[in-house]
Amino acid sequence: MNARDDLIIDPELLRRFDRPGPRYTSYPTADRFVEAFGPDAYRIALDNRAVGGISRPLSLYVHLPFCNTICYYCACNKIITKDHGRSAKYIKYLGKEMGLVTDVIGRGIRLEQLHFGGGTPTFLTRGELAELVRLIASHFSLSPEGEYSIEVDPRSTDPETVRELASLGFNRVSVGIQDFDADVQKAVNRIQPFEQTEAVIRTARESGFKSVNADLIYGLPKQNLASFATTLNKLLLLSPDRIALYNYAHLPTVFKPQRRIDEAALPSAETRLDILMQAIRMLTLAGYVYIGMDHFAKPGDELAQAQRRGHLHRNFQGYSTRAECDLVAVGISAISSLPTAYCQNLKTLDEYYDALDHGTLPVMRGLELSADDLVRRAVIQALMCHFQLSIKSIEIAYLVDFKRYFAEELAQLREYREMGLVTLDDDWITVTPRGRLMVRVVCMVFDRYLRLAEQRARYSKVI
Repeated sequence: MNARDDLIIDPELLRRFDRPGPRYTSYPTADRFVEAFGPDAYRIALDNRAVGGISRPLSLYVHLPFCNTICYYCACNKIITKDHGRSAKYIKYLGKEMGLVTDVIGRGIRLEQLHFGGGTPTFLTRGELAELVRLIASHFSLSPEGEYSIEVDPRSTDPETVRELASLGFNRVSVGIQDFDADVQKAVNRIQPFEQTEAVIRTARESGFKSVNADLIYGLPKQNLASFATTLNKLLLLSPDRIALYNYAHLPTVFKPQRRIDEAALPSAETRLDILMQAIRMLTLAGYVYIGMDHFAKPGDELAQAQRRGHLHRNFQGYSTRAECDLVAVGISAISSLPTAYCQNLKTLDEYYDALDHGTLPVMRGLELSADDLVRRAVIQALMCHFQLSIKSIEIAYLVDFKRYFAEELAQLREYREMGLVTLDDDWITVTPRGRLMVRVVCMVFDRYLRLAEQRARYSKVI
């Protein structure tokens, strides 16, 4: 489905549905995980990956939490330090965790995807990055056709580091930008000249990277319509293959660094909405396809191709081209996604190291998925990734009478049909071009946990 030609921006609907809601990088969402799910449950879930003796393809996520400086807006699990003794120790413990995982699933399983996230993965020295890749290769087999991606901060990534990443096998890079405006950068403690970002992207292309992603955030202090238009025009000069346009969620009671942000400098809800609508218009006019949520891609990019072919997937790293892959995640706070369970690691270094020193998988919490979770996950995945759902396919795959099983949900969707968000017929549920920016709202209809809990305040807003 090509969303670029059809996407309709309806300001009245955007204002009406500007309320907290999940991003659905998983269903059930991570706030539903329970601490009763521990190392033994994770071990069983890993062991159950193989169905009939055949294992699904594998993705590996590595969380690297270290940063040189703090960005005030950041909600990631990070550690601010300049001590590389800490990162060198952490790499050794990542090796221990990978060893425990491969003791269960088998050593040498082929990786189709690898992603380094953070924190700031390029905090690691070139030698540390090489050592980590060597450790991964000693536990897994790296597919020659695999997707190997890394998040980079241009402030800590010189051209030689980019070339080193290419030599290590990385072929996709995600570049943190957020905003090019000097006043905004100062307000969030991230001074990053345009020239630094340009050098990283230019070197990545010269070094053979297949895809360059750029991350922006709207809703930051000091932003306005004119300044963000300037940022977008500068970004378009760089011509990234993919663009992620995230909404800043100001939650200073939850994320301490955000307390350093001057709330009076934040754009109003109306301005934030205007910035979003302007950004969508500028990006789509420039030829980018609206993938969904906050992602855009060039028509020829594999993300857009996966959506057209029905292969797009959504996981804890956002949209992915490999729907068939299980996700194993290592490092503090990292979340794994397996066919029948989710699992999240311990969040602090001390707890993480202690568990591994005792030969225990460093699990903090997780969730074993029920039959109801599985069918609802399939429904939400289809809507989030493709804006449409085949009722018959759900009935065949999950042995349910869809209209009876989801009678309450269909009643609510009929209200949304009257608003122009969806169309309904005997065989399909389709999110309309007018409703695509509110796809989270449509998915929330199928979220049984939200029906059981009225409190949604911990989520970022839908728009």
